[in-house]
Amino acid sequence: MRPRAVFFDVGNTLLQPYPSVSSVCQEVLSEFGHSADLEAIESLMPLVDAYYEDRYRADDTFWTDEEETSSVWVGMYSLLCERLGIADQAPVIARRVYDEFGKPGRWRPYPDVAPAVTALRDAGIMTGIISNWDRRLASLIEGLGLGGMFDVVVSSADVGLRKPDPRVFVLACERLGVAPEEAVHVGDHHYADVLGARAVGMTPVLIQRTGSDVMPAMAACATIRTFVELPDVLGLED
Repeated sequence: MRPRAVFFDVGNTLLQPYPSVSSVCQEVLSEFGHSADLEAIESLMPLVDAYYEDRYRADDTFWTDEEETSSVWVGMYSLLCERLGIADQAPVIARRVYDEFGKPGRWRPYPDVAPAVTALRDAGIMTGIISNWDRRLASLIEGLGLGGMFDVVVSSADVGLRKPDPRVFVLACERLGVAPEEAVHVGDHHYADVLGARAVGMTPVLIQRTGSDVMPAMAACATIRTFVELPDVLGLED
């Protein structure tokens, strides 16, 4: 069935950090008078990612509260500072890194985003965003010049609901006036995006721009590497 609406996740789906998380951390550290080798920072990123994943698995409801969301990210970057031997200023530096990622200049859309979303809209399909993100998301999307490409932007902290809670998917659909069964959700996270969308009857599409432990058979849904594949998956190819 041709969808009436297609929703997208943001991180690792629509946007990527610019020039990279490690580079931004290095710049901020330099502002505070600390020199850190980029390679050293990058070597600690798996530890930072593990901190996030542990927190996410323990209780993902932090995504529904602005203060809780920021505290998790400050905790991640504080850990990085501490491992670099910068403990005294860690919370302040970490907050500065978090603030940086609220700026449009610290993000870039993937090259395939604009062509794919434009093609959907030209085909008469509504588009939207459903993301576990803080309240800066809408202004971030606007600042990147993508505001006119989406009919609705739903961030978890803004509405007090997070993926995979079925209610956030229902809310997004209601804002566009479509039934969940008439919509598709594209995202990179099996738990948040695939399971959440499927729970309300939306068609999930898993995008894996980089390597992932989730194999197509495990995902039990359409799996793509880039948005170039999306029209075919949605049955929009002539």
